[in-house]
Amino acid sequence: MIMLRKTLLSTSLILATTGVTMAADYAKNPFTLTYEGAITENVAGQVQIHPVKYVQKQTGIEVVANVYTPAHFDANKKYPTIVVAHPNGGVKEQVAGLYAQRLAEQGYITIAFDAAYQGGSQGTPRYTDKPQNRIEDIRAAADFISQYQGVDPDHLGLLGICGGGGYSIKAAQTDKRFKAVATLSMFNSGDARRNGFMRSQKDSIQERLAQIAQARAKEAQTGEVQYTPSFGAGLTPEQVAALPFDLYRQGYEYYAQTHAHPNSQTNSTMDSLADLMEFDVNTNVDLINQPLLMVAGDKADSLYMTKEVFENATGTQNKELFLIPDATHIETYWKPEYVQQAMGKFSEFFKKNLSNTY
Repeated sequence: MIMLRKTLLSTSLILATTGVTMAADYAKNPFTLTYEGAITENVAGQVQIHPVKYVQKQTGIEVVANVYTPAHFDANKKYPTIVVAHPNGGVKEQVAGLYAQRLAEQGYITIAFDAAYQGGSQGTPRYTDKPQNRIEDIRAAADFISQYQGVDPDHLGLLGICGGGGYSIKAAQTDKRFKAVATLSMFNSGDARRNGFMRSQKDSIQERLAQIAQARAKEAQTGEVQYTPSFGAGLTPEQVAALPFDLYRQGYEYYAQTHAHPNSQTNSTMDSLADLMEFDVNTNVDLINQPLLMVAGDKADSLYMTKEVFENATGTQNKELFLIPDATHIETYWKPEYVQQAMGKFSEFFKKNLSNTY
């Protein structure tokens, strides 16, 4: 299994060449948070972070999460609460934690969790990434946080980022505990695995399905888990520049360099692909009747995914597509001016739609 770790020599070379700015160093944060402005200690009267563990009742897997409570939190009061789902390959210490903390600064209780089989959560084979698991992760987070002190379970929201956005769309279709649903840079993981990113591999679907079958057969014979390739941290500047899409180039910089975390891995079991390739966020989107906000950068090469889902969300009349000018997919994860714009919309949306049930 290849873990995503910093390689100091290659990282420093690439950063010097590309001008990428390093974010917070996870090793210097007591909660191993990677984003700028992250909490370093719990101070009375301020937003606080609380590491927790709970067991998914469907799988029996122990999940780790961070709960953020707002300033001057009073456990005897009730607060609107938001579940935050991380991107594919991400962990709670990265962009999910950033937005969870920012929302807590707006007065919400929030929870950012590591998907089962991933990050600090339990589950084997490691880095299994199947849609049914990721959707259950979101439901299980709602199970747990609804019982947390100070939480008002009747005013529960959901924010999904990248792949977590796609899985949030699916979870909200049938889980009506979520009274308002938002996504950031939503990624349709099934479509990307089946058709290729930007539909660039449609002519090789059957070939890739055959490769998945061969990998599963080998695993059955040898017992060795087969994995897809990982970004790793050893690409040269030329190799990074040659990656075909902004999402890949900037994704490498984010996950392997500026916001690297040892629990964050960008690959998955080959067996996961069999489930991913038959999955599509765009099915049954009309079942969403909750208020819906979808946020993306207008320069994101993944924008077509958000637009398609938004168009298919015909079951709600309360929906908005908000595009951040000049932002790419990955830049919405960390670039201050784009995070500020996204947070402005999330704050407005959740204030309006979690203050009263629809």
